[in-house]
Amino acid sequence: MCLVLWAYQQHPKYRLVLAANRDEFYARPSAPAHRWPEAPEVLAGRDLEAWGTWLGVSERGRLALVTNYREPDRRAAGRRSRGLLTRDFLLSSEPPGAYLERVLAEGNAYNGFNLLVGDTETLAYGSNRKDGVEVLAPGLYGLSNHLLGTRWPKVYRGLEHFEQLLQIDAIDPEALLALLADRTPAPDETLPQTGLGYEWERRLSAIFVVTSLYGTRSSTVLLWAWDGTLTFAERTYGPGGRSLETRCYQLKCPAS
Repeated sequence: MCLVLWAYQQHPKYRLVLAANRDEFYARPSAPAHRWPEAPEVLAGRDLEAWGTWLGVSERGRLALVTNYREPDRRAAGRRSRGLLTRDFLLSSEPPGAYLERVLAEGNAYNGFNLLVGDTETLAYGSNRKDGVEVLAPGLYGLSNHLLGTRWPKVYRGLEHFEQLLQIDAIDPEALLALLADRTPAPDETLPQTGLGYEWERRLSAIFVVTSLYGTRSSTVLLWAWDGTLTFAERTYGPGGRSLETRCYQLKCPAS
C-alpha cells in the first residue's frame, strides 16, 4: 500500500474504517482480492511474483497491510518480499504485538517497510526503520511511505476528507473510493524530499498516482462493524488509471 487512512474505534457503527491505495508497477503481475484456495478464510489480493499480499483480512478477525518505506538510496536487490509479512500474519494465530516484535528482530532481511497488523483485540504498527512496536490507541491515522505520523501532503489531504466522511452514520464505500481516486498533485512547496527528484515527487504526491509505468493499481475500503460484519470493497486499475473491476465482499468476523 502507498496510502492508508483509518479510523480505529472512532465511529458508533464501525470498529474500523479503512481506505487504502496500492501503487505498483503496471508490469508486476497480481491478482485482485479473492478467497485463497489454500486458506478460504483469508480474503486478499495476491502478488503473483513473490506470492505475498499488500492488504488482507481473515474471517478469524485478522487484518494485515504493508507499505514500502521510500528510500531509493537504501533499496537492495535480493531481500525477502515485504508482502510475505502480511501473508504470514494472516495465516498465523500469533498475537499482533508478538508477531511484530519477531519480524522486526529480522528487519534487515527486508527493504524498508511499515506493517500494520491486528485482531479483534489489538491493532499494532511497526517499521524496520523505527525501534519498537506501537499498540495503537483509538484514533484517526494516516500512513504513506514514511513513518506513521509523517504528514506528507497526500496524508494530510486524505485525512481532511476522510474525517468528513466519518460524520456519516452509514458510510458508503463508493464515497471512500471516490476519495481514493483524487489525482490532484500536492503544491510544489509542500513536496517531500526523498531522493527521487522533483518530477517523481510531484507525480507521487497525489492520492491516486498515474504515470506511464507505475501507478495506483487498486483501491480498497474496509468497513468493520462492531458486530463483526466486515464489508470489503476493492476497485482495480490498469495503465493510465483505467478502472478495471470492482469487487465487494461481506464477511462475518468475531465481534469485538
